[in-house]
Amino acid sequence: MAAAAVGEPSSRRVGFVGAGRMAEAIAQGLIRAGKVEAHHVLASAPTDRNLCHFQALGCQTTHSNQEVLQSCPLVFFATKPHILPAVLAEVAHVVTSEHIVVSVAAGVSLSTLEELLPPATRVLRLSPNLPCVVQEGAMVLARGRHARNSEVELVQTLLEACGQCEEVPEAQVDIHTGLSGSGVAFVCLFSEALAEGAIKMGMPSGLAHRIATQTLLGTAKMLLQQGRHPAQLRTDVCTPGGTTIYGLHALEQGGLRAATMSAVEAATCRAKELSRK
Repeated sequence: MAAAAVGEPSSRRVGFVGAGRMAEAIAQGLIRAGKVEAHHVLASAPTDRNLCHFQALGCQTTHSNQEVLQSCPLVFFATKPHILPAVLAEVAHVVTSEHIVVSVAAGVSLSTLEELLPPATRVLRLSPNLPCVVQEGAMVLARGRHARNSEVELVQTLLEACGQCEEVPEAQVDIHTGLSGSGVAFVCLFSEALAEGAIKMGMPSGLAHRIATQTLLGTAKMLLQQGRHPAQLRTDVCTPGGTTIYGLHALEQGGLRAATMSAVEAATCRAKELSRK
């Protein structure tokens, strides 16, 4: 089984317990990038409601969680957090030392996962965000006590198909939730506000929203590809006495910077609260 997990895409088998939108996004990224062949992906769910999306990708499906573990050495657990303990209890007896278990369930700690699985199980905790559905996700990965560098590297290599994936200490997973998980909504709010400013000044709504979205995309690409600090790019746009400095002054008067920092802090604190429950 281990050989299949690290082998060529033609032999690699990947399983999904839970077939929701995030599981589908990860599977879709792996298949489109050629990391895994569609017929080597097996997904389980209690009903066919979500499995149809996997079937449309050419994947195998089942209603048996145990079958996924028996067929695949690398398994993503993408159930709702509150039902994950029951699912792990159901499949624990078929988890072997050959398996790599990746939990996508928010708020479920590595220690909890390891307690519910057989001793020495290689466990990883993955925190993705919604843009994984368009293969532009921002993901972080934390390793359990028994996961080795080879398992971390394998999963990171696979998940490159869905965006950026970096290993972090588990303590930073909740911060990632506040920054990138919730941050998608914060960015959408800012994009909406940008467009509405243009609408107020007379631009048609559809055009304003398209330009605002493209502005966010282009700026993000420049920051990623050039590796520059945002303040450097901001300075390039800001000429003395020009339009941008007037706009930035208005944003500072409105408290944009402090409000955004507070939003990330509030979302992170809430993620920590949920993790403790």
